[in-house]
Amino acid sequence: MKTIRYSLDNGIATITFDEPDSPVNTMCLQWQEDMDAVAARVLQDKDSITGILLASAKSTFFAGADLKAAMRLTPADAPRIFEEIERVKKNFRTIETLGRPVVSLLNGTALGGGWEVALVGHYRIAVDDRKTQFGLPEVTLGLLPGASGVTKMTRHLGLMGAQPYLVEGKTFTPAEAKGLGLVHELVAPGPDAAAEMKAKALAWIAANPNAQHPWEAKGYKVPGGLPSNPAVAQMLPVAPAVIKKQTRGLYPAPEAIMACMVEGLQVDMETALRIESRYLAKLMSGAQAKAMINTFFFNLNAIKSGQSRPAGVPKYKPAKVGLLGAGMMGAGIAYAQASKGIATVLKDVSQEKADLGKSYSAKITQGRVDKGRMKPEAQQALLDLIHPTGNAADLQGCDLIIEAVFENRELKARVTQEAEPLLAPGGFFASNTSTLPITGLATASRDASKFIGIHFFSPVDKMKLVEIIKGQRTDDATVARAYDYVQALGKFPIVVNDARGFFTSRVFGTFVMEGAAMLLEGIPAAAIENAGIQCGMPVGPLAVLDETALTLSLHVMEQTKKDFEAQGKTYVATPGEWVVEQMVRKHERPGRAGGAGFYEYPTEEQAKQGARKFLWPELKGLFEKADAAWTITDLKDRLLYRQAVETARCLAEGVLTSVHDANIGSIFGIGFPAWTGGALQFIYGMGLEVFEKRAAELAAQFGPGFAISDDVTAALRQHQPKY
Repeated sequence: MKTIRYSLDNGIATITFDEPDSPVNTMCLQWQEDMDAVAARVLQDKDSITGILLASAKSTFFAGADLKAAMRLTPADAPRIFEEIERVKKNFRTIETLGRPVVSLLNGTALGGGWEVALVGHYRIAVDDRKTQFGLPEVTLGLLPGASGVTKMTRHLGLMGAQPYLVEGKTFTPAEAKGLGLVHELVAPGPDAAAEMKAKALAWIAANPNAQHPWEAKGYKVPGGLPSNPAVAQMLPVAPAVIKKQTRGLYPAPEAIMACMVEGLQVDMETALRIESRYLAKLMSGAQAKAMINTFFFNLNAIKSGQSRPAGVPKYKPAKVGLLGAGMMGAGIAYAQASKGIATVLKDVSQEKADLGKSYSAKITQGRVDKGRMKPEAQQALLDLIHPTGNAADLQGCDLIIEAVFENRELKARVTQEAEPLLAPGGFFASNTSTLPITGLATASRDASKFIGIHFFSPVDKMKLVEIIKGQRTDDATVARAYDYVQALGKFPIVVNDARGFFTSRVFGTFVMEGAAMLLEGIPAAAIENAGIQCGMPVGPLAVLDETALTLSLHVMEQTKKDFEAQGKTYVATPGEWVVEQMVRKHERPGRAGGAGFYEYPTEEQAKQGARKFLWPELKGLFEKADAAWTITDLKDRLLYRQAVETARCLAEGVLTSVHDANIGSIFGIGFPAWTGGALQFIYGMGLEVFEKRAAELAAQFGPGFAISDDVTAALRQHQPKY
């Protein structure tokens, strides 16, 4: 055996997981073979065994499945996957039904397949470390916990009790696991934890020689009742409808998990396990799981491990950061920094405005205090880290200063020149612009090599992505320090090269403007919005335009027009931009903040009584054409393909330099549907030839926004992931 060590000493069989040349234990092919051998040894030694310990030689307990192998699967592999899953479970069943007590010694994190290994034990003892995570988050990768996770968790917690941990993939700490009855004893962290766990395990084994899982015992009843129980039965028709509402039918995994839970409770254990294997084999061999594993596991890990961070620069965390502008963005960044222990100077034109910016953090934290999720003293400590001021001199000694003022080139230049001299020696300056090229803004800087774009998304406290923009003269050390700063905030940094709109704003613009262009073609506004929802975007393009403000889109267009004129070029507005201009200038509808846009908005009083926004009825007379030809498939494809094509263009132009930055940026920054795995995975998942053929059809029908040049085709082929 190569990944498992087996020993038998004084009646105690110890199975220690220790995958060579790996920081964690995984269910790799070698481990599966070793489990065959372990199960055979346990059977052979049965008469000499009084108890079994499951342990890990790593700093964590067990990491789960070998996901790299999953990336190579096709639907034709489903029967083989089914057999492999059944083989793993057969070995689990051999150990847990041997008639001897089994104890899992959980020295660290056990997620996915790792938690399923932990559940083999009849008794589970864990080190009480808040950083340790347990649970079954497979649903977030388009999978289900198929190594007995669904079956066992449903029998441990009941149909309703297990739902958050299976259908939603909610994880939990050792202390929470004890509260749920999934962990039976805790030991304090420290050098003696392993010995203490073993001592407790041996004592429990001695006291429980006939231990078994609860469902193996006579008279066992499922917590909360079986699906036939009237209380449960009346919930069953509702649950799939709730799931469908949340997933819009685009994510098969939550539905498969729910079906597996319900079906599994109506049959014996062995049949339930077989049902689970069949559901997993189908999901695992499908395209969607591959897309989600690629992005939410491999791409996200690439970001977390710093693959886009310049090498050779020491790790960095600023002690003091200044923010210019205490509006919604500056206030949000201040909260994000203070919540991670970074001293923050929040500067605005007056003390009053700066104080208002700080009150945002007070409002967020007060909500947490009221719910008992934060102690008042912790709230005070966080607020004490934010120093609001109207005096620029208070920025003296900041390691980093970020301007978050209005998108106006002259204003940004002025605040840059005012604040930069106050930086601490070796400090750097950043702009939170969402569209203006960084190289141009850096001309106002005393040192363009220490000037960078750090683009946050609104609302900052909820949005995980931050786009780092490297100007033409920005040096690698500044990029690396910006990367570390973003990670210190607990957010995901992507690194892009400078260009108008960078990556996220540029691609986001194509989505909303394609929606506005559809309106000009005479397509009903409701159809456009529904197409956005149906393809998996968070909201329709017209609703997004309202939220971000039509006036902002108009301002960006005007700034772009000025920049083009300064370069001796002519700027031609797109059909979508023309619609936005008409809405603002002619119809005086600036967007949600101004109370009117593509939608009508209820007053505060009406909203309290349940009134909701609705599409502005005048859109029908102004834009809709009875003879406009459209299909919902075309509308959905236009919204997705337009963004994917623009992302591919960013790759070809060198704005993007990696697939992982593109996929993570598109999902976490602009809401590209998670089921696709991101804008580039959307292309790679269906195959380049299929994508190019459909894009050509859309280009012929709906214009050059969908056209793919030879350069783009070459870039897509060059960056195609290999597994």
